[in-house]
Amino acid sequence: MSEKFVLATHNSGKLSEMRDILAALGVQVISPAEAGVDIEVEETGSTFAENAMLKAKAICEAAGLPAIADDSGLCVDALNGGPGVYSARYGGEGLDDRGRCMLLLEGLRGQTTRAAHFSCAVACAFPNGDTLTAEGRCDGAIAFAPIGTEGFGYDPVFLVPGKGKTFGQLSAEEKSAISHRGKALAAFVEKLGTYLKK
Repeated sequence: MSEKFVLATHNSGKLSEMRDILAALGVQVISPAEAGVDIEVEETGSTFAENAMLKAKAICEAAGLPAIADDSGLCVDALNGGPGVYSARYGGEGLDDRGRCMLLLEGLRGQTTRAAHFSCAVACAFPNGDTLTAEGRCDGAIAFAPIGTEGFGYDPVFLVPGKGKTFGQLSAEEKSAISHRGKALAAFVEKLGTYLKK
C-alpha cells in the first residue's frame, strides 16, 4: 500500500525531486493542488526549521494527510547571518533572483570576509501529531560577481571551496550531491524510512 504525502510547494522541480527520492520508500508525493488544498502559510518563524514546520502542519491539517515542507536560505557571516529566513524576500517584492544577487554583492562591497553557508530544514507533520525534522548545511563563500547560469536564487554567487566553482556552474547532479538541500533530504529520508517501518 502506498502512503500519500503532500509536499508543501508550488515548485514543480521540488515536486519531481521529492517524488523520485521517496518512491523507494513506497511513498506517493502529491502537490497541495492534487490534495485539494489551496492555502498560503505565513512564514513567521525565526529559523528555517520553524518555518518548515509551520508549513508542514498547516498543509497536514488542511489535507488530512502527512505533509512535508522545507525552508532554506543563505546565511552570510558579514551580514550577521542575513538574509537568512528572509532570503526569498530579500530587498522586497519587486526583486527577481538576479536583483537579489546584485543587492547582496552591493551589501558586501569592500568586505574581505566572504564566508557564507546555505541552510535547509525539512519538516514532516502527520495527522496523528507526530513530526519529523532534518537539517542540512553547505559551507562556502560569496563570489565577487555572479558566475554560471545553472540553478536559481543565489546559486551564481555562492562559491563552493572544494570545487572552485559557484552553484551556478554545477550540474543539478553535482549540486545535489553536496548541497544543503541534498544533505537535509538524505537525513530526512533516513528518518522517514525508520518511522514508516514502525
